[in-house]
Amino acid sequence: MKYVRRAVYTLLLCLLANYLALISLPLSWPAVSAAAAPLCWVALLAAFIYINLRPLPRTAPTRRIQRLAEGCELLRLFAAGFALTCCLQLAWLWWVFWTGGEDGVPFMVLLDLLLVVLSLCVLFWNGMIRVYLTSVQLGIKHRLLAALCGWIPLVNLWYLAKIIRITGDEAEFETEKWELDETRTESEICKTKYPLLMVHGVFFRDFRYLNYWGRIPKELIRNGATVYYGQQQSAAAVEDSGRELAERIRQIVKETGCEKVNIIAHSKGGLDSRAAISHCSMAPYVATLTTINTPHRGCIFAEYLLGKVPEAVRQKIAAAYNAALRQVGDPNPDFLAAVADLTESACLARNGVTPDIPGVVYESVMSYCKKARHGKFPLNMTYPIVRHFDGLNDGLVSVESAKWGERFTLLEPEGKRGITHGDVVDLNRENIKGFDVREFYVKMAADLKRRGF
Repeated sequence: MKYVRRAVYTLLLCLLANYLALISLPLSWPAVSAAAAPLCWVALLAAFIYINLRPLPRTAPTRRIQRLAEGCELLRLFAAGFALTCCLQLAWLWWVFWTGGEDGVPFMVLLDLLLVVLSLCVLFWNGMIRVYLTSVQLGIKHRLLAALCGWIPLVNLWYLAKIIRITGDEAEFETEKWELDETRTESEICKTKYPLLMVHGVFFRDFRYLNYWGRIPKELIRNGATVYYGQQQSAAAVEDSGRELAERIRQIVKETGCEKVNIIAHSKGGLDSRAAISHCSMAPYVATLTTINTPHRGCIFAEYLLGKVPEAVRQKIAAAYNAALRQVGDPNPDFLAAVADLTESACLARNGVTPDIPGVVYESVMSYCKKARHGKFPLNMTYPIVRHFDGLNDGLVSVESAKWGERFTLLEPEGKRGITHGDVVDLNRENIKGFDVREFYVKMAADLKRRGF
């Protein structure tokens, strides 16, 4: 049905765009009289407006997805209409200039070309604006490249096809995901006995409008989970962050009466959580700790860099970072302490005095990349360095360093695409083929519920 509608819409758009050319041909519009021609023009114009306002039926689950799908459809119609219009224009121009045409036709050629450009431009920009405003997967990179490629003939058509593919896949994927959630809403598969406490990694904060965990918390909540955040500082020594987390856990337990929490901690957040459990007497209030890409055994490359960077440079970087983060809410950030606690020697020494506490279930998850280009900046830059020092890694943390607890899960990337340190927490909001990050966390929470946590 959608292909029939698309073909009809393309035909109507081409009739409007090439209206003057078609009515000037001797064999065109044989049944349309001179009096009926304006009515045909009005009817085509009305169809053009309708197509631009509603290129698709309202079937998408949300307004954003609907606008995205409509924008993608408009770009498809533009591409098809552009191709067909080019053929019609070439045929008409050949007839005009090689057969002589009729009196006044050259002037009509200019008017028709103006009509073609105007109608196609409206169609193109209507679609492009919609996808630019609603797409998550285009990101900044594709938006900028599309703007640059738009000035290069043929390359612009290739990039238009790329945008149509990305936005079309996104609209389809998000629709299927929404429908899946709708079918299991009542079952509340993520409604665990204890709430989820999500603990961020180093150099980030739990901002209200820029979620560190991307689309994951919203997906968990839709499926019944209760979610809280660690809210510790972005950069501090592990022990200091552990004390902040301990206070946060006490606050949650006191306010909700939940007795315990299930901690899901990413990167350094896993080290902070272990410190809170082992050194701040939080074991009675923690049911499970699942660490995500956490450097339990440290990062050799971090130790190497600290040794190579001059003291003056380190202090200058630390001072700039600390000053900036105080402006966004950190009361006492300590850049150098956070980095030093991620080195191999610091982590190994800490492991010796930070035992796993009986009664708390410790588990870990890790992902990895296959090539540097799989990561966005700066992970694409750090990947080869970490690989040299630490081996197989996600751009920051090695697989061997992340193994901890009673159960270890290694996320194997499918095909050529890897899963980076940021991908595993949906930092870039990217849909990765073969790895649905939101569904991974839904299944993780569902498993905690199944086991009584």
